[in-house]
Amino acid sequence: MIFCVVIPARYASSRLPGKPLLDIAGKPMIQHVYERAVQSGATEVVIATDDERIRQVAADFGALVCMTAAHHPTGTDRLAEVARLRGYTSQHIIVNLQGDEPLMPPALIRQVAENLQSHPQASAATLCERITSSAELFDPHLVKVVMDKQSYALYFSRAPIPWDRDAFGQTPDAANGLPARSEHYRHIGLYAYRAEFLQDYVQWPPCIIEQTESLEQLRILWNGHTLHVAEALENPGIGVDTAEDLARVQQLLK
Repeated sequence: MIFCVVIPARYASSRLPGKPLLDIAGKPMIQHVYERAVQSGATEVVIATDDERIRQVAADFGALVCMTAAHHPTGTDRLAEVARLRGYTSQHIIVNLQGDEPLMPPALIRQVAENLQSHPQASAATLCERITSSAELFDPHLVKVVMDKQSYALYFSRAPIPWDRDAFGQTPDAANGLPARSEHYRHIGLYAYRAEFLQDYVQWPPCIIEQTESLEQLRILWNGHTLHVAEALENPGIGVDTAEDLARVQQLLK
């Protein structure tokens, strides 16, 4: 299997400016992410950025850096540019690993690539894990996914799906707990794409459900493509979105 990992890294962040360069246990966060990608056994690991400060830091620890345009609306658009610049062919699988995931297990990076490799009819692949509490199910910050019997995604939502009409009734309450028959999954934002599919994807305009839910992956389903979802082999750890997340990760990696 030929698979590459591309790590989109932006300096601008409304909550944590300069996030990729924040120190965690003596290393910039982007270096932790890069090292986990290398440990996955990827054929190539690329940091994709439009910022000279990130380029310099990444080059200092020996990473391959691809400078991309500053106007990309999403990380997937940045991936597509990297695929063109690096000359990735139809044989390449590209894993999109976010630059704020310093705890992502290398095994999951490889798992999502192998998942796509083993499902040739899928355009992309991703991961999920079982939801075990009603607080998670009703949390709009956690994205939920519903799959068919072959584990292809039917829909992603910030809402609690599937909706158990009998258990939740007309007055949903996260304190009520999950029904015994419940089967709910949260999406893990780690993707693998076929290189040629990325070039199609970035030509499509954002669709209405994508804009409504603010979930980019819905564009894949809207345009009639398939996305395979596998249950993660292990816990993905926490990403860094806030100062509180950063403090937790710093403590864990001390």
